[in-house]
Amino acid sequence: MDPAALQELVTREMPFGKYQGRLLADLPGNYLNWMAREGFPRGEIGRLLALMHEIDHNGLAHLLTPLRRP
Repeated sequence: MDPAALQELVTREMPFGKYQGRLLADLPGNYLNWMAREGFPRGEIGRLLALMHEIDHNGLAHLLTPLRRP
């Protein structure tokens, strides 16, 4: 797993949609599940959303806590 991608999850904001402006790591699981069913967008944002979905789905979101800014 790419450590830089994990850091992106706790620093990058959702660029569009209902949760625009919210950190990717803070997106609700049901939204990530919906995106997984509908299809993630192309490019880097889609890759990061898919990674966050995988982390959330497997109950590993707590692993991002040490990466967050104080």
